[in-house]
Amino acid sequence: MNIEALHLKLDTVLSDAVENGDVPHAAGVVTNASNLLYQGQVGPRRLGENTLLQKDTVYWIHSMTKPLTTACVMQLVEQGRINLNDDCGKIIPALDTPNVLEGFDSDGRPKLRPACGEITLRRLLTHTAGFVYDNWNPDQRDWMNYTGTERSDFYNDATKCPPLGYDPGTCWEYGISIDWAGKVLEAITGQTLEVYLRTNLLEPLGMSSTGFMLTDDIRNRLSGVHFRDTQGFIHAADIDVPEDQDPQDFTGGGQLYGSAGDYARFMRMILNKGELDGIRVLNRDTVQLMSENHIGNIKVRPMPAAIPENTYPFELYPGLDKRWGLSFMINMEDIPGRRRAGSLAWGGLRNTYFWIDPASGLGAALFTQMLPFVDPKTLTLLDKFEQAIYEEVQ
Repeated sequence: MNIEALHLKLDTVLSDAVENGDVPHAAGVVTNASNLLYQGQVGPRRLGENTLLQKDTVYWIHSMTKPLTTACVMQLVEQGRINLNDDCGKIIPALDTPNVLEGFDSDGRPKLRPACGEITLRRLLTHTAGFVYDNWNPDQRDWMNYTGTERSDFYNDATKCPPLGYDPGTCWEYGISIDWAGKVLEAITGQTLEVYLRTNLLEPLGMSSTGFMLTDDIRNRLSGVHFRDTQGFIHAADIDVPEDQDPQDFTGGGQLYGSAGDYARFMRMILNKGELDGIRVLNRDTVQLMSENHIGNIKVRPMPAAIPENTYPFELYPGLDKRWGLSFMINMEDIPGRRRAGSLAWGGLRNTYFWIDPASGLGAALFTQMLPFVDPKTLTLLDKFEQAIYEEVQ
């Protein structure tokens, strides 16, 4: 691999996107199992300000939190404290007798019935437990509006459980399952997810710029956030950063802040089958297990947009056979000129994306901070970023 050519290509891809006004700013990292191959960033930390993105800028990574939470849960599986097929309703009472939402009656009242099937840990980690997101499920959005329920209300009362969108084990739909997996971890360990993740994953991996807690240092390095309006123009937005944080409120599905360099370290650990710089956080067999299809013939379905200001409708790589591992989307066939079959991937709500390609020995991630999710121009940038990487590694 020609590292100098790789840097030049990727710098150009990021710079062109920012200069053309396609994205407010962009950062990217590429790593192999041994070294960070590329780190670059272009543009202002926030539109209208002079401070530029830096290597240590911190981003709200949203659902790129999920693989880190899952890695922690899999440590408990290794220790024999829970099994993938265990019924999590025996650990968290709210998960024991869930209901399925089957729409609304003529008076607008929710129609609920008891769910058939158990909410197992495997189903939580693969988005087949029945939980859905209000961002992409109109019935869930309407149920939350009807009941006046906030998403955070689900986890702070052991007697509460939102209705499922379908019976456990019958369907894949992206949802809040891994938030619940984090609560299962807390119930088993007696620790908050924040404490457990920090002491058992972040600190051992040297991910010092990643965490749930917004320390003064993190706040000072935090990227600004943006949104694209319906006319296509990008605006800076106010980030909803709480002044007071309660570790009991943190969930495993999307609340981490972190730097691009830190996420490269996590990807490198996966490429090294659970080890980084001589420190092992997962067994080799566990990483292999996380990287396998756990949903059988269930299809990864397209997602409509129920809250358009947050997300466009999306299906990443439409037409491609995709399945789900333990927190990762897996493409089951090669993408010509790009990632190989068996690559592990996902993203975060503010248009952050990563993939880990074990067959090619590469991991890469792209960071912006903008809504709605799956912004078409950002996806075009992601395509160009990926293509430029593989042009140099073929």
